[in-house]
Amino acid sequence: MRVGRAPRLSALLMAGVLVVGCGPQAPADQPAVDVLVRSYDPRSGVWPTTGWWNSANALTALTNYMIISGDHRYRWVVENTFTKKRNAARGDFTNDFIDDTGWWALAWISAYDLTGDTRYLQTAQHDVDFMWRYRDDVCGGGLWWTVDRDYKHAITNELFVQAAAQLAQRLGESGSVYLERAVTVWNWFEASGMINNELLVNDGLDTATCRNNGDTAWTYNQGVLLGGLVALASATQDDSYLQRARELADASTTSQTLNVDGVLTEPCEPSGCDVDAPSYKGIYVRNLGELNRALDDHPYSDYLRHQAFTAYHHNRTEDHEYGLHWAGPVKNVSGATQQSAVDLLAAIPTIDTPGNIAPSP
Repeated sequence: MRVGRAPRLSALLMAGVLVVGCGPQAPADQPAVDVLVRSYDPRSGVWPTTGWWNSANALTALTNYMIISGDHRYRWVVENTFTKKRNAARGDFTNDFIDDTGWWALAWISAYDLTGDTRYLQTAQHDVDFMWRYRDDVCGGGLWWTVDRDYKHAITNELFVQAAAQLAQRLGESGSVYLERAVTVWNWFEASGMINNELLVNDGLDTATCRNNGDTAWTYNQGVLLGGLVALASATQDDSYLQRARELADASTTSQTLNVDGVLTEPCEPSGCDVDAPSYKGIYVRNLGELNRALDDHPYSDYLRHQAFTAYHHNRTEDHEYGLHWAGPVKNVSGATQQSAVDLLAAIPTIDTPGNIAPSP
């Protein structure tokens, strides 16, 4: 997080656009954030146009924006969500889907980073502990997708690696057990076969054979793994995790399946996506942005700028609503598509001059 530059970046964002020399204006994220918050329901504490776990991602996108920009106008959303939903389902943001719990754990870690409020970190710790209860030795290890223990799912295990490693960093010496568990799950994941020969992550394991089931390589499965490896590298001071993340990111940013005519595209977009998938691309670029900041040469800056430039000019209404298709046209606007746009715009690299924020042509 470029905290030292937050006041300067915040001033640029408050202007509505980031000036780009004499060329085209680069996208700014504040108007998109304002739209995201307008679609939030203070009475229920979630985004009603999308799902439960998608709301966790909307909260994470909003919180990350506030951390990066220094614009804290919407801190009330964090506290309101916590108060309104803490006792929902199984309590403390757990439910029957282990991956849902992982999304909320990450949201509350981000909320702790923003506010320093230990209630949020304690909730994240409770969530990670809950997830660990559903790890066993079937298929050699890993966590189950649901409390019914019927599927070993890529995203559930990726989320555990990321959340446990992030938690370990924030707990200090008392967090060592979480780092050990994160490393254990990552080692199992890499050996599981879920990373295919194209270095893309498929959906999970066939329950009967414990082999890669060959199901869809969703964008978020490519992204969360990058964030998990960044967290492991930071927690262990072992750069080999970053090298592996770079290999995986090179594969996903160049995949013609995931990048149609150079624009990040969810595999379901041509035929229509369900309520879950509109969050996926934002999750991907959020984590790719984390990796990009962690690597000295920032190799994915041009890619991120290009995606943001494309979405801003082809997938945005006059009211700064964003739809599902970053290449356009604007369709299927929801809290999840707006979250993805905020994640994308917040991931644009910012360095010393406004001109450097411009997307590549």
